Amino acid sequence: MKKQYLIAVSILALIIVWMIIPRGERESVDTYANTSEPASVNVIAEGEQMADVTGFTVRAKRITPALYTQTVDVRGRTRADRLVSIRAETAGRIVGTPVPRGGRVEAGDLLCELAVDNREVDLQEAVSRQEQARLEYKGAVDLQNRNLASRGDLAQVKASFDAATAAVSRAELALERTRIRAPFSGIMEDRMVEVGDYMNVGGECATLLDDDPMILIAEVPEEDVGNISLGSAVQASLTTGTVVDASLTYVARASDPVTRSYRIEAEITSDTEVRQGISADISIDANQIEAYLVPPSSLSLDDEGLVGVKTLSEEDVVSFNRVTIVGESTDMTNPGFWVTGLNNEAVVITLGQELVVAGQQVNVNFDWATL
Repeated sequence: MKKQYLIAVSILALIIVWMIIPRGERESVDTYANTSEPASVNVIAEGEQMADVTGFTVRAKRITPALYTQTVDVRGRTRADRLVSIRAETAGRIVGTPVPRGGRVEAGDLLCELAVDNREVDLQEAVSRQEQARLEYKGAVDLQNRNLASRGDLAQVKASFDAATAAVSRAELALERTRIRAPFSGIMEDRMVEVGDYMNVGGECATLLDDDPMILIAEVPEEDVGNISLGSAVQASLTTGTVVDASLTYVARASDPVTRSYRIEAEITSDTEVRQGISADISIDANQIEAYLVPPSSLSLDDEGLVGVKTLSEEDVVSFNRVTIVGESTDMTNPGFWVTGLNNEAVVITLGQELVVAGQQVNVNFDWATL
């Protein structure tokens, strides 16, 4: 125990001696100090011109105004011109379904066939009775011409003949209704019966879709509906990747009571196969205005965060012009934004605009190939 105390006291003495021995001053080194020459910054007072600061070259482009068609962009879908349920007008057993599901039919083609049963016999009986009534009426006319029959007798025979003729028409119609035919050309989208099924009056035979033409339908907000009109050009990009052209054929006069939007329809004019129910981004041509197509690289922000472009005067002095973006060009050969807010022909800086400020005089290069 005594030995441990001696070791602890020895260590404490060594520490005290190390602390009281004088040592030389260590030179402090600031590893973050900048050893280079002091940087200088040129400060330009607000409103002061920079005409004396020259030598910087920017790339620019002369841009003239052009007519730009504004568009109303909405989300919609495709729809067939007609989608009709074909129903039976008489009852009977199905004996024929000649058209498969998805098959194309022409107007008048047979869709479903019912059993004739006694309808054909009824027609033969009605025809025989009509012939009998016709001969009786002919004889009555002959007797009346010889004053051997009264006019009342002739009228009674004539009524019997007319009734027999009507019975023939009813029998022919009943027989014809056993053959359910397509009222227009299109595609049999679905068939609800098979051979052997029994159909009552009003039973559904098939669903017929008229795909010529196909229609685009959408809802246009109330603030945009006044900018479009019947006949306006329409372009739609379908989720399948297909782009189709159309013509506006219908604009509702009454808005939806919930969304306050107006239903529109456009007839697809492109010779492209389109299915019903495909979502589409629809662009409708609206008003035409005078605008400038500027490259995306020319747009910048001012100190207040507003969008604009930097232009050059005849003396090559930079100025900032606030603009309003009214559209976008997706043409890969000439992409950019359509803007308003410039006057006449504008010399717009397209490269280097972030390195110059308003009031600065610069050198201009219009040759895209050398800069």
